[in-house]
Amino acid sequence: MELYRNSVDKRTASTVIINTSSCLESSSLSFLQQQLEIPVYPIGPLHMVASATTSLLEENNSCIEWLNKHKVNSVIYISLGSLEVMETALGLVASNQHFLWVIRPGSIHGSEWTESLPEEFSKTVSNETRQQSFQTCVETMGIEAKGDLLLDVSTRWNSTHLMLSRAIIYKEALRHLAEIDTSYQSFPSDVEWTRAELIYELLTPFAEMTNLISGSSYPTANLYFNQVWKIETWLKAQEYSYDDVICEMVKEMKEKFDKYWEDYSDVLALAAVFDPRLKFTYIEYCFNTLDASTSKARVDHLRKKLKKLFDVYKKNPTKTAAGSSKSNTTVGAGYDGFYAYISQTIGANGKSALDKYLDEPVLDMIAFKSLDILKYWKDNANRFQELSSMACDILSIPITIVAAESSFSIGSRVLSKYRSSLLPSNVQALICARNWLRGFEEIVDPFEEGKEGQGEGEGEGV
Repeated sequence: MELYRNSVDKRTASTVIINTSSCLESSSLSFLQQQLEIPVYPIGPLHMVASATTSLLEENNSCIEWLNKHKVNSVIYISLGSLEVMETALGLVASNQHFLWVIRPGSIHGSEWTESLPEEFSKTVSNETRQQSFQTCVETMGIEAKGDLLLDVSTRWNSTHLMLSRAIIYKEALRHLAEIDTSYQSFPSDVEWTRAELIYELLTPFAEMTNLISGSSYPTANLYFNQVWKIETWLKAQEYSYDDVICEMVKEMKEKFDKYWEDYSDVLALAAVFDPRLKFTYIEYCFNTLDASTSKARVDHLRKKLKKLFDVYKKNPTKTAAGSSKSNTTVGAGYDGFYAYISQTIGANGKSALDKYLDEPVLDMIAFKSLDILKYWKDNANRFQELSSMACDILSIPITIVAAESSFSIGSRVLSKYRSSLLPSNVQALICARNWLRGFEEIVDPFEEGKEGQGEGEGEGV
């Protein structure tokens, strides 16, 4: 206000024209008119552009290049606001939108340019400028990855994995940004980058397992053993790392890992055996990698467990019959006798279905990359008989009965310290609503289904 009062000579001026808008600065305009005692007319917004013939200054087209990088109708353009500059600056910061603000040098009282504007505004402009510089660095380094840098979310551990994965991709672009932008002082050191890569390597199997168990269609159990083995391999490799931070982290994690997973769950290992692409060959490889001296003993232990469980299935013909699909399988016309002859010949060699399966060579991992394990055992039910029923039962065991979000996120649990007094009926309603939204298939109780069938039969008989 002092600037306008001092610049207007009321003895010669009959009116004042200001490049602003009454809808934005009506109160300031009224106050100025009272102080000057002459009419004040807002005529904005106007953006004066000097022609090339009358100006010695080179026209700056950088704003056009910047605008072309943004979507249509995504940028706020302002060429007014001559009086309430501070309020306009704070409003732009609060809008959380990209903006282009035309300001005449010297129009801000107390500064030559934008030095006196609020700190929040200066940070926003600085961040916007740094983002442009970063995109330029990405293009300069030839990085063609999709997606921007991500921030860590304290309530979701897997966000750390995502954040590190993006940061590692843009490592060279960030290094180049640190070289050209002296205000960028947050570039990690080589030790910190090495540490980030090690932590990313550790979190990768956790993230893969999270993706496995977080869907509505639960995966087969043969997929879990590999992830647990990768976690133990990483912990063993980094146990004596030169980085003290990694060593301390591994020490605490290994205590918990040894408590729950020192002896791998036999079920997880047996599930991997029932993958025709893996079998015991893969189990031996994993145990040898960890400790060659104990590998043979651990494999023999699994073989005994597998044989013992198979004997139980052989003594339970009812379960075997229910799990097989002999009645649904037919051979081509005229081949019934040949099929019976082959079955007798194979059975006469004294080998059980388990021995036959283990003796067969493993399937090629590349050729059968998307193998449906349950379908494989269903299709081979006549060959392996009770072993097929046993394999389907083991492969169908879920790794956890806890919802994935409860296991891997502390931000979305049904019961928390803020919701610990919910009635049981409300908890049940929340869990049911989540299941409906996630699209879980309805589980039919076979006993209830059988009762309904009996009831219908009795009704028809009457």
